[in-house]
Amino acid sequence: MTAILASKAVRRRTIAFAILLSISLVLMALSSNPAMIELQKAVTFAFSPAQQALNGAATSVASLVETIAEIDTLRRDNASLREEVDRLRTENSVLQEIRRENDMLTALLQMQAGLEHETVAATIVAREPAEFRRAVTLDRGSDDGIAQGDIVIASGSALVGRVDDVGPNFATVTLLTDGSSTVIGQLISSAGTGEVVGQLGGALTMTKIDSSERIQLGEEVVTAGIELGGGIRSPYPKGLLIGLVIDVRRDANAVVQTAFLEPAAPLDRLEYVLVIVDYDGGLPPPDEQPVDCDEDDDGTLPGGEQPCLVPTEIPG
Repeated sequence: MTAILASKAVRRRTIAFAILLSISLVLMALSSNPAMIELQKAVTFAFSPAQQALNGAATSVASLVETIAEIDTLRRDNASLREEVDRLRTENSVLQEIRRENDMLTALLQMQAGLEHETVAATIVAREPAEFRRAVTLDRGSDDGIAQGDIVIASGSALVGRVDDVGPNFATVTLLTDGSSTVIGQLISSAGTGEVVGQLGGALTMTKIDSSERIQLGEEVVTAGIELGGGIRSPYPKGLLIGLVIDVRRDANAVVQTAFLEPAAPLDRLEYVLVIVDYDGGLPPPDEQPVDCDEDDDGTLPGGEQPCLVPTEIPG
């Protein structure tokens, strides 16, 4: 029985092979037939638009997929570049701030080296918030040699103000623009003097200038640094820049005139200053002040007496 089944299977395979071979021979014969060739061309031509459309659609789909992939890649690259730009912008801002601070500190150090006075560098850490007062607080105090009455200056030897209160690690400075501030100023061109008084608006008023003085707009005004006999001298050293003349008010019938000054130092934006710690202005200590006294018969002073205040002789 098994042999019969195997014989039938062999016979079916043989028949199938013979049929396929016959079909192949027929197709080969037909493919070389001119009519069949024309038919193939006609079929190809007929389906050509559809094939082109399919090819175009496939190309479009492939391009779309590639474009989407490229857009996604570009989006990621753009995000990375944006982060890099933000980082560089932040670094650039930090570098610019460091450069600005370095320039200011360099200018102060150069000025400090050229000054005749001993100074202490300080940073402004607070500003007086009150509307009626102009003052700042420094991060240095008595532990650094700063005392009440010391003069504070900025770059260019520009006058800032005076120390009115001091602690171990801080000092409060009344600014030049405060209403209580008064400085004897001197015009550069004519050496004429006047009282420079602070104003809360920011400008300075220079009053009591002799009406004969010719004042030029833009002229510099410096501290007069007047010294009197008996060791009495101005609270401010001579030659510190107070400001520039921005306006002049004259009265033809008055014996004095008034000038308005722009402070030389940007008082509202200052960050670093120098405090002059070795200048003693005003009255000398009580034990050094001259007094009226009588000399001994031999023209000498009694032991321990202070110097006598001698009247100035007036030429006859």
